[in-house]
Amino acid sequence: MRAVIAEDSVLLRIGLVKVLEMAGFEVAAETGDAEGLLAAVEEHRPELALVDVRMPPGFTDEGIRAALMIRSQSPGTAVLLLSQFVEERYAADLLSSRSGAGIGYLLKQRVADVEEFIDALRRVAAGGTALDPQVVAQLLLRRGGPDPLERLTPREREVLALMAEGRSNAGIAGGLVVSESAVAKHINNIFTKLDLPPAAEAHRRVLAVLRFLDGTP
Repeated sequence: MRAVIAEDSVLLRIGLVKVLEMAGFEVAAETGDAEGLLAAVEEHRPELALVDVRMPPGFTDEGIRAALMIRSQSPGTAVLLLSQFVEERYAADLLSSRSGAGIGYLLKQRVADVEEFIDALRRVAAGGTALDPQVVAQLLLRRGGPDPLERLTPREREVLALMAEGRSNAGIAGGLVVSESAVAKHINNIFTKLDLPPAAEAHRRVLAVLRFLDGTP
């Protein structure tokens, strides 16, 4: 699978190249700015774009704007955003984009856990999701008005957060030290209480939940 990397820090970019190669990706291009990223995606049509949120020249939202363009113009390219800080409005913009390819938003500190980061890369490239727990927590808190989450038990909230990270039922069960059947029951309860019908694919269920929580259609 081909990947392109957009990261202005040369040292981090070198590290990301090594990690992607370890994960079995072919790094088709690497760049330090959004303009170079868009050109690389157009040229190589990669399966995955790994994008820093803040890049030259303004170091504000260049990466997310480029990522949204990729979602629109190259819907077959999965996008994994990396950020130094939790900026939940960017996650909301990304999740509301209308592409069927995988999406992810992780804090850069997650790169240090190479095994977990590689798992996230592969999950997003395969069409799934990978959301940082801190980003998930912010998304769950940003809704105004009546909170549908009040219908959920504390355990169901934990399960929902892990679902949003892109974890499988087995992964949730392992993290909470419960059985997979218990996880399945919690998930059914969550969808019932939030008036969300279960979808055929796990990542589509996650997107539906997050869009509901964020107030997007």
